[in-house]
Amino acid sequence: MSAFLVAFGDKGGKLEPPPMKRDAPISPDKLHIGRLLKAELERQGRTATWLARQVHCTPENLYKAFRAQWIPMPLLYSISKALGHDFFNDCSQRLKEEE
Repeated sequence: MSAFLVAFGDKGGKLEPPPMKRDAPISPDKLHIGRLLKAELERQGRTATWLARQVHCTPENLYKAFRAQWIPMPLLYSISKALGHDFFNDCSQRLKEEE
């Protein structure tokens, strides 16, 4: 099973992220991991189809991830490995900047 399906869960053909408790709305100026992923993919001149093959999911599921402000860690890990880019470090750097 792909990292995306494990992380998001297959609900009878409809993928849904796990429920997330939110104490406060996420501000638009906060980190948006999906935009970072898409920007790095474009910077490398690669396609969503290529990345989907690398992380064993469909391009459509990646497009969902690009629109998401957060994605599950297993998927982020797989994408980081495929693109050779440490998105976890990007998150850490953003955290340090906000302190």
